Amino acid sequence: MNKVLKLLPLTLGVSVCLAIPSIAAATTKTPATDPAPVAGISETLLVTASRRERRSLEHTIAAAGVDKAALDLVGHTHINEALVRIPGANIARGNGQEYLAALRSPVLTGAGACGAFLTAQDGVALRAAGFCNVNELFEANTEQARRIEVIRGPGTALYGSNALHGVINVISPAVDGAAVGSLGLELGPDDYTRLKLSSGGRLADAGTGAAEQAYRLDINLTDDGGYRDRSGYGQQKLLFGHRYSRDRLAVVTRFSATNLNQETAGFVVGANAYKDDDLRDSNPNPEAFRDARSYRLSSQIDYSLSDTMALKVTPYARYTEMRFLQHFLPGQPIEENGQRSVGVQTALFADTDAALTWIAGVDMEYTSAYLHEYQEQPTRGSAFLRETIPVGDHYDYDVDATLLAPFVQARWALGEAWLVSAGLRYESLRYDYDNRMLAGRTRADGTPCGFGGCRFSRPEDREDNFENWSPKLGLLYTFADNHRAYANLSHGFRAPQATELYRLQRRQTGADLDSESIAGIEMGLRGLSEARFSYDFSLYTMKKSDVIFRDSDFFNVSEGETRHRGIEARVDYQISPAWRIGANGSYARHSYASDQLLGGVNIKGNDIDSAPRRFGSVQLSWRAEERALVELEWLHMGRYYTDVENRNRYPGHNLLNLRTRWQPQPDTVFYARLANLTDRKYAERADFTSFTGERYFPGQPRSLYFGVELSW
Repeated sequence: MNKVLKLLPLTLGVSVCLAIPSIAAATTKTPATDPAPVAGISETLLVTASRRERRSLEHTIAAAGVDKAALDLVGHTHINEALVRIPGANIARGNGQEYLAALRSPVLTGAGACGAFLTAQDGVALRAAGFCNVNELFEANTEQARRIEVIRGPGTALYGSNALHGVINVISPAVDGAAVGSLGLELGPDDYTRLKLSSGGRLADAGTGAAEQAYRLDINLTDDGGYRDRSGYGQQKLLFGHRYSRDRLAVVTRFSATNLNQETAGFVVGANAYKDDDLRDSNPNPEAFRDARSYRLSSQIDYSLSDTMALKVTPYARYTEMRFLQHFLPGQPIEENGQRSVGVQTALFADTDAALTWIAGVDMEYTSAYLHEYQEQPTRGSAFLRETIPVGDHYDYDVDATLLAPFVQARWALGEAWLVSAGLRYESLRYDYDNRMLAGRTRADGTPCGFGGCRFSRPEDREDNFENWSPKLGLLYTFADNHRAYANLSHGFRAPQATELYRLQRRQTGADLDSESIAGIEMGLRGLSEARFSYDFSLYTMKKSDVIFRDSDFFNVSEGETRHRGIEARVDYQISPAWRIGANGSYARHSYASDQLLGGVNIKGNDIDSAPRRFGSVQLSWRAEERALVELEWLHMGRYYTDVENRNRYPGHNLLNLRTRWQPQPDTVFYARLANLTDRKYAERADFTSFTGERYFPGQPRSLYFGVELSW
């Protein structure tokens, strides 16, 4: 709370300085946030699948979104609370703002696993290709987003590396000139405090004739003491947007900045430790921390060339830096990493006739990145560990990366009922690696480690190039008004991440890795019936090849295969003007498809660990009156194996959450949320290792959050 109050004068000062001098007399006023959508179910618009807004029924892929009304109601303190409404999305929460993601996949772990998912804000990736971070969504302002859109599966030709299993795109608030002003304060358990501020409007005409300008500012400041011992975080996010439009030209420029300072609580260890009252709120790693900052600047330039052609150019720049303690590794080394990137996305849209539309463009990016890992304290444990994991620098390298990716995607209408969509993307990613230390398995000063060498290995300077093609083919059939059937063939890929190539271990002196690839087939039905009922069903099967993993010799290799088969469903039903129910669910099997011996067991055919076959959620809402809403949510997590041998498993859990929003006046909203209503003892994530046995991130106990939002 103190951190928030200290920043409040600065925040309000920035808002006043930006807003007061230049706002023209407002002709429109955005009303206070409505506590829920109006009665009735309407179709949504999605931009991620085609880089322009299109009706959700018109896509030939599995795409869905969480809209502003749902985000306001959920009021998520962690991204997993919002994405439980997306079928096939499983965001396994760690501690604080940390997580591991799954989209039509198991919860993936490992140095480069995060490369399987592309996370973006307004279509620009949060991280450069090849330099993902497993927690990178905390660098997006999801808490004040207009919408969060998710593509499940490889999707379209518009996205390349890091979109192997799907895309999560955070859509920022519109910069449309509407007069906006709001201030919200939220309180919760363990000294939780969150302050939100939004301001926006039309800017005065500066003598530019017919030009129009507008701005939008969103700030949120969070301080959480943490429900576990000596844990918690402080987080600040700022998003500023400016819009300039004149004649055929529109330019939307956005700047975002985020900062996170987190005291991290690690796994609790032991059989069913998450059920133990003393262990579940303990912190075996009070020394762990994570500090991260990010800055992004982009300009979306839209120019209408004619009535049938439009050009979109989006130059951008980003900067990130992170420092954290790897408390999960022997010796607990500290990692420092950072990236500086510049890039541009270009796209030419053409509506050549009523039957054919297409988009073509080129994405280009240059990145300069670094990673430094060092250890301050001697390694605890056996003489072997102390000798092979010594104090000092482990890795210190720079990587420059260049990306070039042309693409084309087209849609043909074949009569009134049929539509074909096809696309192709080529992507070239080049790494230039510079080792700033001695190569090999020595200490930083060149002296040898005992027992055959140090645990870490540093390759010689090298260059690596990865070239990939990604074709797509989709079919859409309209069998009734607002009812569609679709099918698609898709291919996705991800290049090896820099950490997989250059942060090696033991005797490995170089990683000869291929890009992971996935080929999939999908069929689905979706529709909307008389504003009362909507549905979206999909059935898919995918095979992933050249899966990168660490073998029994601790070598990074790309020889694995996995299979992914499942069915997903989402339905919404407006029972009456006062009652509405929505549900989503996923049943899937994710399994190893190649021969591999681990622990003396051939794991081919086994379920992949951290891959529940069943999970989903149900939301039942009641509009008590025009300005009041109550929602009861049920979350289901099925059981899953926690080791690759399928010998240990987590039994799953069921949770209930209760939420309400009440708007007594147009400019005032009160809200409250009761998370884990029945105070269930559960694990956000369960894991098993041969070193520790069963270990868990325990779930938060019953927690009450409440707040107020004032608008003007």
